[in-house]
Amino acid sequence: MANSHLELNGTNFIQESERSGSPRSLFWPWAAGNVSFLALSYGAFFLGFGISFWQASFAAIIGTVASFVAVGISSLAGKRANAPTMTLSRAAFGVKGNLLPGFLSYLIFVGWETVLVSLATLATETVFNRLGHIDHNLSRILGFLCAAGLTVFGGVLGYSVIMKIQRWLTSATILLTIGYIALTFHKIDWHAIHSIHSGSIQGFVGALIFGITGIGLGWVNSAADYSRYLPRTVSSRGVIGWTVFGASIVPIILVMYGSLLAGSSTALSEKIANDPIGALTTLLPTWYLIPFAIVAVLGLVGGAILDLYSSGITLVSIGLPVKRHVAASIDSVIMTIGTIYIVWIAKNFFIPFQGFLITLGVPVAVWSAIFIADVIMRKRDYAEAELFDPSGRYGSTNWRSIGLVVVGSIVGWGFVTNGFASWLSWQGYFLGAIGGKSGAWAYANVGVISAMLIGFFGHVLLSRGRIARQEAN
Repeated sequence: MANSHLELNGTNFIQESERSGSPRSLFWPWAAGNVSFLALSYGAFFLGFGISFWQASFAAIIGTVASFVAVGISSLAGKRANAPTMTLSRAAFGVKGNLLPGFLSYLIFVGWETVLVSLATLATETVFNRLGHIDHNLSRILGFLCAAGLTVFGGVLGYSVIMKIQRWLTSATILLTIGYIALTFHKIDWHAIHSIHSGSIQGFVGALIFGITGIGLGWVNSAADYSRYLPRTVSSRGVIGWTVFGASIVPIILVMYGSLLAGSSTALSEKIANDPIGALTTLLPTWYLIPFAIVAVLGLVGGAILDLYSSGITLVSIGLPVKRHVAASIDSVIMTIGTIYIVWIAKNFFIPFQGFLITLGVPVAVWSAIFIADVIMRKRDYAEAELFDPSGRYGSTNWRSIGLVVVGSIVGWGFVTNGFASWLSWQGYFLGAIGGKSGAWAYANVGVISAMLIGFFGHVLLSRGRIARQEAN
């Protein structure tokens, strides 16, 4: 690590002299990456499955914790091998075969970091519009400069800076979020909350799966990036526990509180569907709008920093012959261009773009399950040098894992619906077997869970012998 705090490590294994800290240090990056007002808006989305507040709360708790347990297990790979996630994924897919999940993960990272910075930019505009007398383009520019600047600063400089900046982001965001709750608590209509009838099992399962996929699952492909600097002797339970606790505690509270607000006002729930961040300002007094803008931007930036950092590592892992910070700088340019396009040029691009990212989420879900199964089945440390050698024990391409991604994706897309854009209407081709695209299971996203089950159990059945032979050498 350079004295300037610019991280020079990339896909390589971390030297013993650079490993330090305890599992508790994982609290800060995961908390900062998941302390966002988007979680408040998710409360309305949970209720949108036609379920009660209590059902939404249980779905949020179970779904969030379960998804971050998966992230915690993936973090163990980083602790055990001191390398980033997409380097370790080569053990399951082969050194060259890992190009497929690496490319998919890269698209997800760059896509979501662009979405988060775009949301921060638009949230700033919404706040300043309520304050008045500020040009909307100037409002957007201020929000963009703040969000993109912090994201690039942390993502390019790397691990050391991220661990420091995320501590401040977490503390500031939690403090200002408490202020938001205090100022809006009187808006809760307890009679309206109690009058919401319990929904169907399909609705509850749909909300549960939404919690798994929408809150935690997307972090599996970056989990080891932050645990790889820990000594291999630290507690594995501690790694999982602090990852789950740091990432889960605030989103669960915010989803539950967001459900209370949305359940109290049908008008607010409808506004959240169109403007997830901006709609939350309608409950605030004018004097708190600037603090709201700060917390909205910081909450989104915390996640964008993690995405940009991991996207740079992933770009190197799939073959770009540059240093990690150069790759992150390239990604920051792509993110900047994408944000400018979304915010200032293509007024109808944002929602279809989210649909595209959700579509990519199905094959990434298969990969996540394969990777988790691979981590669980391995009993010995990775052979470090051979993760970079196609002729080594991990091989060039594991076609079984590639095949699972293909099969899992086909099945997964067949059991999901995606209404974000007309060109995504081809999905859901298997839903006829469980009631059709307008049936009770249509929006339960069972395809994501199906894809994960195929990936996990398929890898256990097809690759356990292969893993045993690799570890026997």
